[in-house]
Amino acid sequence: MDLVQLDIAAIRQSDSQNNAYVLLLNEKSGNRQLPIVIGWCEARSIAIALEGSSELERPLTHDLFKTFSDCFSIIIEKVVIHTLIEGIFHASFYCTNKKTGEEKKIDARTSDAIAISIRNNCPIFTYEEILTNAGIIINSAKNFDKLSIDQNKKKSPKKTSISSLSIKKLNQLLEIAIEQENYEKASKIRDEIKRRKKDL
Repeated sequence: MDLVQLDIAAIRQSDSQNNAYVLLLNEKSGNRQLPIVIGWCEARSIAIALEGSSELERPLTHDLFKTFSDCFSIIIEKVVIHTLIEGIFHASFYCTNKKTGEEKKIDARTSDAIAISIRNNCPIFTYEEILTNAGIIINSAKNFDKLSIDQNKKKSPKKTSISSLSIKKLNQLLEIAIEQENYEKASKIRDEIKRRKKDL
C-alpha cells in the first residue's frame, strides 16, 4: 500500500466534544487533510513541542522518552498511522538502534506517536486508503480556516467490525476503551473476547 506523508497543520479545540482537541494533518503533496481527535494532555504536549518551548520546570513524558532514546542511541525513523477502526486511528513508530543496527516497530496511540515524532524531527505517514476514507479536501486557505471535526462527519469512512479482528487487536482496543472511559464500548469488546475463547 502507498504511504502518504503528512505535515502538522494545526491543533484546535473540538466543537463537538468537551475537553477534546482536533489535530489537523495536511497531505504534504496534495490538498487533503486528516483530522484526528486527541485529548487535552496530548494536545498540550504537541503544542509545546511545536513551539519549541523549554520553559517547563520538569520534562513531560514525551520529553522523557526523547531523552531516554537519545541516551541509548535509538533513532525514531518515522511514524505511520496504519489503521482506522471504529473511528480510532492506530499508529506505530519505527526505530533503529544506531549501535547495533537493530530495527523495531512499536505500536502507539496516534497522539503519542506524533508528539514523539515532533521531538525527534521524523516524518509522519499514513496509507492512501485511510486518507481517502477519512480525509477532507482543502479547497482554499479560506476554507482551511473554517475546518473542524464536524466536517469529517460528512464522510462515511469504512468501519471494521470487531468480529473480524484478532484477539490481539481486540485486547488493544479494550485497553484504549478503558483508558478513554468508554465503558460501553469496552463491554462490547470484552463480550467478543469471551465469545471467542468459548469457541476455542
